[in-house]
Parts: sequence; structure tokens; C-alpha cells
Amino acid sequence: MSPVDSLRNLGVHLTSRGGEIRVWSENATTIELCIFDAKDSGWVSKRVPLTRGDDDVWSATTRSLTAGTSYALSVDGPKGPTHAFDPERYLLDPYARGLARTPDGGWRSYVQDGAFDWEGVEKPRIGLDHTVIYEAHAKGLTKLNPELPEELRGTYAGLAHPATIGYLKDLGITTVELLPIHQFVSEQRLTKMGLVNYWGYNTLNFFTPHAAYASREAQFGGTGAVLREFKTMVKSLHEAGLEVVLDVVYNHTSEEGPGGPTSSFRGIDNAGYYRQTADGHYIDTTGCGNTLDYSRAVTQRLVLDSLRYWAREVQVDGFRFDLAATLGRGKDASFSADHPLLHAIIDDPELADTKLIAEPWDVGIGGWQVGGFPDGWSEWNDGYRDRMRNFWLRDIARARETGTASEGIGSLARRLAGSNHVFSLERGPLASVNFITAHDGFTAADLVAYDRKHNLGNGENNRDGSSDNKSWNHGVEGPTPDPVIQATRRKAVRNLLGTLLLSAGIPMLTAGDEFGRTQRGNNNAYCHDSELTWVSWDRSEWQQDLYEVVQTLIRLRRENPALRPVRFGRWGETTPSASQMDWYNKDGETMTLEDWDSPEERTLQYLAASTPEFEAFNRILLVVHGLETDVTVTLPAHEGVERYTLLWDSGHDDISGIAGVHHPGEELAMSPTSMLLFRAD
Repeated sequence: MSPVDSLRNLGVHLTSRGGEIRVWSENATTIELCIFDAKDSGWVSKRVPLTRGDDDVWSATTRSLTAGTSYALSVDGPKGPTHAFDPERYLLDPYARGLARTPDGGWRSYVQDGAFDWEGVEKPRIGLDHTVIYEAHAKGLTKLNPELPEELRGTYAGLAHPATIGYLKDLGITTVELLPIHQFVSEQRLTKMGLVNYWGYNTLNFFTPHAAYASREAQFGGTGAVLREFKTMVKSLHEAGLEVVLDVVYNHTSEEGPGGPTSSFRGIDNAGYYRQTADGHYIDTTGCGNTLDYSRAVTQRLVLDSLRYWAREVQVDGFRFDLAATLGRGKDASFSADHPLLHAIIDDPELADTKLIAEPWDVGIGGWQVGGFPDGWSEWNDGYRDRMRNFWLRDIARARETGTASEGIGSLARRLAGSNHVFSLERGPLASVNFITAHDGFTAADLVAYDRKHNLGNGENNRDGSSDNKSWNHGVEGPTPDPVIQATRRKAVRNLLGTLLLSAGIPMLTAGDEFGRTQRGNNNAYCHDSELTWVSWDRSEWQQDLYEVVQTLIRLRRENPALRPVRFGRWGETTPSASQMDWYNKDGETMTLEDWDSPEERTLQYLAASTPEFEAFNRILLVVHGLETDVTVTLPAHEGVERYTLLWDSGHDDISGIAGVHHPGEELAMSPTSMLLFRAD
């Protein structure tokens, strides 16, 4: 049995003999379970000493631990720079399934009632090649939706409402990725500034849903009510065929730096849970004050148990790991793709068929690890994001200013085809989670309207947030009544989102980008729980047009398997579920080295044919033109292709009035900075 497996059944478990609690602490000298009076949350009605057992697991059994019982831990131990023991402090159980506020603003663990009837509803289990991720905020997505009853807006129940589910289904996405819903709190610094942590990357506990996102009825509905509302949301989305992926923050906790609040891990065993030097200095690879030490068996067990709980008992479909490089850091704090935790997550039978997505970096040494995770993981591909932004925005801006773009079309093509220069042949294109925007940074509409970040409202004199956004305002900073600039910006958004949804890999769309949501140039709006960050449902005609474009692109992706290969092809071989790719220049001839690299030749024709394994044969032609000049393209002649049927043109909101069928060798006039998609038959 491995050290990780030996740390079993931590937390509270109800048995025929009463409730058993198990807590790990290597350095504690005493641990007491404090049971609070049911009528007075400040009064400890009973204290039960825990006994140290094997592997430094302390335990006790008492009939006082029943569903709804509030409890805390009192832990004492040695003094010293790496320790923070204080027996007078009430600490949260790291494995608590329920948390509740106290009248003085503190927190208490309570024994959860996890009973729930799933009524036979199962996970959709959507294949990665069919997956379209929609990154959304559990509150912000529905807070302003007038189709929901007011009491459900901004809640888990609001996400489960037929109006919300209907919208997501109509859009065509398959998988809702929720920003952190583990119970979190705002940092002390933000609280002093009168701001809040809206995004939620400051976890208090890894086993409880954030109570503030539940309806008022659930928040005051007694033991288990918030959890039941969350499970009902998951069940409702599953009934509609939609998956739920959770953004999880295991790299650090809300205890912040040494001067931060002590609520759980620090008081139970500071030296055991957090990376520190011998003098008690925190080794912080997250930029958030502390870093959990994943060279330790107990922290590895913590992550696995949390993932199992959400995947098995709450039935979520996957996880996106914030600053996931931290989870792969060993005893010397260096990253390794062979880290036991990274492989334990992949190999855990209880996490089979679970989507695992890494944000493959942190702020420590060697922190950027894109392409460096083991097979079985997918990764956020920031190289994809940056190149697509550069190609459609910064390169065009430079060409307008100097007459020459920064580079040719080759680097776009590599990413369009699945980033095989980043991800190994064995991992394939589905290792890449492609994105143009995320919660962190400009929205798609702001990318085309702002050259600079506008973060003064964040209280840091515009110092926070990235200054390298690879954005372009098209001549005017912010909103403008100029119809020419407006039209050019909207086409740029269509190009960005079109590239995203027509590329090999897993696309991730940020909620609101489908209709041009703005944050008024704020690229780090983590501290704003307001209409600045909530999704608006009051939309103009152009926003509805953009929504329909995105809806069309998702449908075309679904209907054309050549756009979503599972594997990379090998030269001279036929690889099942890969796409055979042929590349042509504007004249319909095979691309030359000059065609790939020349800033003056930014036009290519990408012919992709599926190699069927589970779906019918399919072939598409994608034409990309990345200059602000008109161009004439000659559709390529290719064996087996008799005609090209136009499916989409980024130069137009609606292609219904454009002739649809063309033939090899035919010349087509293509508008500046645009894309064409054809089905090739």
C-alpha cells in the first residue's frame, strides 16, 4: 500500500457506533474534537480527545457526531518558526462536507447530510473530440437574466432553470466549466479596500459548495440544502446532455501568507501542509501567499479524495486545475511530469472518463509547462491564444502602420492543425484546450476595442493585470460611433472566434463572447461582483447577429469531423480518427516555404479529410486571408473533390444570399482579413 493509500477515510464518517473523525497531523501533540451546542453556536458542549494512530492519523468515535452537528478542531503542538499551533483556536476540518457561518463571521464545520436521489440520471460522457467548453461564472451567468424568477438569479438553481439550459443548448456548447465553486472567501487586502474576490480563487475548503451561490431558500434550508441544490443543478444539466466541469484551486488556500488568517491547515500542521524554509519562510510558487506541498502523501491524498468526492458523490464530469504546475512539484519544488500526484489522478479508477484540464503554469521556477503534462491530461494552450490574437490583431495593426505584417501564416497553421509542435504524437490534438479569451484578461469584444488595460477600479493604480494583451483598438480607444471601425471590430471578433471553433483541439468559449460582452477595458476584473462582470441579457441587433454566427460555427464543428481529429496523422500512413491535411496557397498550389513564412503572403487554403473510425467520411476546405487587402483565391484541385459548398464566410454575418457551390480551379474574390469554410465533396 502506498503512503497515499494508507491515509484513508479522513474527515467524518457516520458508522453504527457513531460518527468517526480522522485527522492527519504529523507534528501535533494533542487534538480535540469540539462539539458545539445546537442552540448556541459559540458554546462548546463537548470535547473529545483524538488518539494518534498509524501514519500520524488521529481519530475518535462519538455518538455526538450526527448529521447537522457543528464541530471544530483544537490542535496543540510545539513552538517554532515552521509551526502555528494554538489550542485556543477553533479550526475547520479539511475534509468537512459542510460549512456554516457563525454570528461573529467565522466558520464552523458541520456533519453533512449527503442524501440525494439521482433518479437514474447519468453523466453524458461526451468525447473530447465533440467537446465545446463554455467557461462561466456560477453567479454572473444568470444574475441579470430576466427570464428567471428574481430569487433564482445568480444561483445554482438559476443555472438549472429551463431558461438557462435552453440558452446553452441552443448555443450548442456541450460542457459548462464553472469558475471556482469550492467554498471561498475574499482576501484580507480586498476586504480592507471594500472589494471582494468575485472569481473565487481563494479556497477555504475543498469539499463544500460555495453557499452564497445557492438560493436564499437553500441557504436557510438546513443541513444539506445547499448541497442538494448543487446536485440538482448537476442533475438537470445532465438530463439536458450537458456536462459540468469545475475549476479547482488546489495550489494554495485562503490562509494566505504567514500573516494571513489561520482557519484550518496552518493550525493543524503548518509544517506538514505548506512549503516552507527552515526559518518558516513560505516558498510561494502561486503568487497567493502560500503553496501546498505536493511532495507530501497527505496533500496528494487530499486532492485525490476531493476529486473523488465531486466526481462520484456530486457527479461532476471533470476538473480544470488552476496553476496545475504546482501539483507537479516535488520535494525540491521543481516540476516533473512524472510526479506521483499527476499520475495518480490519471490512473485513479474512480476518475476514469473524467475530463482533466491543466492550467500548465504557475509563478515558480520552471513554472511554464505547456506541453509538459503526462498523457491523459489536456492543457490550456496559451501559445494558441497569443498567436491567434497576434495574427488577427497585432499583425494587422503593424501592417497598417508600416506596410508589413510581423510574420507569415505558418505559425497560425501549426496551431490550426492541433499544435503538434507543442504536444507529443502520443497525446494528439485533444491535449490542447484552445482559447482566445478566458475569465482572466480582455473579453473578445475588448480585445478589438482597447490597446491598453483600464483597471483603475481595481484599486491598484492600474498596476494589476497583464500589459501584454496582444489587442488592437482599430484606431480609437474604447467605444466609438464610427460605423467603419465598428464593422471592422466585429469582423475581427468573427475571425477570432471562427478560428477557435474551426481549429483542431478542444475549444473553450468564454461566457458572453458569443454576443460581444464588454468589461470596459478591465482585463483583471476578479474583484468586481457587479454588472461589470455579470452577463447582460439586454442585447443589440449586432450582438444577436454575433450570437447566431457562433451558434453556426459550433454546429459546423459538430457536423464536420474533419475539423476535430482525435489523433495526429503520420506522414505516409492512414491514422484512424486523424485528419489528412493538405495545404495550398492562394493560387491553389502546394504551399512553398515562402508562402509559409512571407509576411506579404498571409493566405492559405487548408484541406482536411477525416480518416473515419466512428463517423462518416468528411472533408472540408478552410481558407484564411490575413491582410487588409482584397485577394483572389483559386480553389484547389484535389483527387476526389468535385465541388466546394460554402458553409461560412467571416466577412458576413449572414451568408444566405451568397452563392453556395463552387468548383476546383474556380477563382473567388475574398474580402480583407476574412475566412471561408467549405464542405469539399
